[in-house]
Amino acid sequence: MSEAASPRPGALARAWDSDFLYSFRHSPVALIAALVLLAVVAGAVFSHWLAPHDPFDLASLSLLDSFKPPVFWGADADWAYPLGTDDQGRDLLSGIMYGTRISLLVGVLAIGFALTVGITVGLVAGYMGGAVDSLLMRMADVQLTFPAILIALLVDGVVRAVLPRAFHDKVELYVLVFAIGIARWPQFARTVRGSTLVERGREYVMAARVIGLTSSKIMVSHILPNVLGPVLVIATLNLGLAILDEATLSFLGVGLPPTQPSLGTLIRIGNDFLFSGEWWVTIFPGITLAVLVLSINLLGDWLRDALNPRLR
Repeated sequence: MSEAASPRPGALARAWDSDFLYSFRHSPVALIAALVLLAVVAGAVFSHWLAPHDPFDLASLSLLDSFKPPVFWGADADWAYPLGTDDQGRDLLSGIMYGTRISLLVGVLAIGFALTVGITVGLVAGYMGGAVDSLLMRMADVQLTFPAILIALLVDGVVRAVLPRAFHDKVELYVLVFAIGIARWPQFARTVRGSTLVERGREYVMAARVIGLTSSKIMVSHILPNVLGPVLVIATLNLGLAILDEATLSFLGVGLPPTQPSLGTLIRIGNDFLFSGEWWVTIFPGITLAVLVLSINLLGDWLRDALNPRLR
């Protein structure tokens, strides 16, 4: 038993002393960003248990509780609503926690979809080369000439026009994920394609061809693990952009419906009352969105430096 258990502490010690974790432990910005992101994500994931109220429970809402200020602002403040309430009497803190969960869900799913499409296209283009490479990369170049938010708006509008109106609210989450993901894949494709062009001439790839492995087996089992480093950095940075895309689409009224309030929806609702004195309805969701995206971007910057051997 002791002999079997002894390697585990050694492995943990080696992992703790690795260059990757050493860089993380000695980066105050990365540590603070990770703690902030962990707190926001924990509040979002466990919002069902941590939130003081359920913003989706219509039976518990009362218009008499609408526009209550935060506890540090005004005599009408109520400690039951620490950050105040919106125009429907919903607790803003609970709405932010539930809305952050939806925004994170859309962002993660959209980047996962973009990763899948981008890695597939990049591997095929870089490994096959020739006409296939030219065709796929020209498609990516054309899409990169347009801002991602415009592509997402176009895709969302086309899907809304094709689907019957009765299905809009039911499939809006999936439509939003598809629209944001399809707008973000070219960056992953070009990065993977560039790395694949370098890796396909290496000796291990030639050896795999000699022993008769198929092209798909070589791309997935041999080339893909060696091109994932830059892709992970881009995925981290694009996660923040995907969350901003969702917030922008929801703010413009083409994102998630009001029954599924994300951070962008909460900001849009509060914007209608910003100049009438109820500033907290839009300011607090906006601060949450800014903190969330900033912490993700800071971690992405640190990850880029940590995975770059030239900076070690």
